[in-house]
Amino acid sequence: MSDNYKLIQKNKKAYFNYEIIEELECGMELQGTEVKSVREGKCSFSDSYVTAKDLQLTLIGFLIQPYSHGNIFNHQSDRKRRLLAHRQEIKKFQRKVNEKGFTLVPLEIYLKGNLVKMKIALARGKNVRDKKEAIKERDARIDARREIRELNKY
Repeated sequence: MSDNYKLIQKNKKAYFNYEIIEELECGMELQGTEVKSVREGKCSFSDSYVTAKDLQLTLIGFLIQPYSHGNIFNHQSDRKRRLLAHRQEIKKFQRKVNEKGFTLVPLEIYLKGNLVKMKIALARGKNVRDKKEAIKERDARIDARREIRELNKY
């Protein structure tokens, strides 16, 4: 990525629970204090998802904590937020979501220059066998790194 890219948070559960088919970078429609809270890293992906309806992408369940130095005009932490993307991209994703088994999940939130961006993905849920396979691969990678580290000590 470029110099002006700063990752704020990544949705690790999405990568574990879903098979990522296609990704899309979106802007976010935020209120004033939400941007400041995001810059502080006070946001959470817990149970968040994206809906595509009437040529609009809506982020639901994404929590942005109230700004620490805010006042009575602080934002509501669990409100629905509109995601901004090109109309053709939204149409394409909306068509695919209407197919069986696809969903839209948020993957990561980051700063690109002065703008808050979110990467969403068209995804299909993994079954239990795929999840167990992913755990085995991860454990094998960890063991291999441990072995290499032990060999390099001597």
